[in-house]
Amino acid sequence: MSQARAERAALVETMGALGPDVPTMCDGWTARDLAVHLILRERRPDAALGMFVPALAGYTRSVERRYAGKPWPDLLQTVLDGPPWYSPFRPLDSVLNLAEMFVHHEDVLRGGADPTGPFLPRKLSPALERALERPLKLVARGTLRSSPARVTLGSVDGRELLTAGRGEAVTVTGTTGELLLWAFGRAPADVKITGPEAAVQALSADDRSV
Repeated sequence: MSQARAERAALVETMGALGPDVPTMCDGWTARDLAVHLILRERRPDAALGMFVPALAGYTRSVERRYAGKPWPDLLQTVLDGPPWYSPFRPLDSVLNLAEMFVHHEDVLRGGADPTGPFLPRKLSPALERALERPLKLVARGTLRSSPARVTLGSVDGRELLTAGRGEAVTVTGTTGELLLWAFGRAPADVKITGPEAAVQALSADDRSV
C-alpha cells in the first residue's frame, strides 16, 4: 500500500471515530464539509471548478449540498474508495494525494486545538516523513515565493530542505510533516522559527493559507 493510500485510510478512520460534526483547521469546515470537498475534488471535476471560477460557485454549492445530505458512513466509504477510474487523480494518486490526505488528516486531528498554543503531534513513521519531503518542497516553493523573509526550512536532523523568499534570513525547523503544515498555513504546527525579531514577526503574520 502506498503512503497516500495508507494516509487516506488513516484519515477515514479518524473521521469515523470523531464524527461528522467535529471542527477542522479549515476555517468554518466540519469533518463532513471536508469529506465532501475530497469527493468533489476526485469525482466531480465539473463541480470542483466552482472553487476557482466564481460564475460556477452556485452550481458547486448545489452539488456540495447533495453530497452533504448523504449518510456519514456512505461519505466515508466514498472517500476511502478514492478516485474512480475516470479521474486523473487515480493513476497519479501516490504523487498528487499524499500531501492532500496528510494535511486534511491533521486538519481533523487538530480542529479543536488552540492555533496559538502548543500542540503535541502524532509520531509519523520514518517512511512517511521521507515521503512528505517531495510535496513539502513543491508546496513551500509556492507559498514562500513572496515571503517577507528569506526562509530556510530545516529538518530536525540538521538538513536544509529548501530556501525561498526575500529579505532577512529566517530559519523554520521541524519534522517534515510539521513543516508541510506550516507551509500550508495551518496552525497549530510544531515548528521553531529563529532569526531577527522583526523578520520573524513579519513571517508569522504572513498569510500562507492554501
